[in-house]
Amino acid sequence: RWVLNLQCKGSRNLMSALRRAVEVEFKDKHKSHGLYLLTTGIPDQETHTVSAYVAEVCRGFDLQLHVCLFSVMEDVDSNGIIPARYANPTETAIAFKEIVHAANGRFHWFGEAGIFESDDITVIVSEMEKANDYSQKCAFLMESLRQRS
Repeated sequence: RWVLNLQCKGSRNLMSALRRAVEVEFKDKHKSHGLYLLTTGIPDQETHTVSAYVAEVCRGFDLQLHVCLFSVMEDVDSNGIIPARYANPTETAIAFKEIVHAANGRFHWFGEAGIFESDDITVIVSEMEKANDYSQKCAFLMESLRQRS
């Protein structure tokens, strides 16, 4: 169920947006179980601060934080404003993965070139590799049984 759309109003003040979502919007609404953050850059706050906060509140509210990071090639926004905190795309992805995993959520990173990383795709590929491994083991077992008979 979609509840709200919080915008950081031109900044990357993620803590303010998260606090508002959790402490105001979700306070009496226990029907929502996920927050989805669509972002293009690293939060203004330090990663460990945001991770600690989301780990605590997500446990208390049975909530998950999911992040979709869209990597853009420019370092400044369309108005030429440089963000308060800067990180390259890889550093940003590492920070958000830490934040998301502290909140038992999922991380997705994509850009103009396509998908760079996705927890969902990683799970699917892992399951496909397991199925392939089991298939090979079954084929080996069947072959060994044929040779015995």
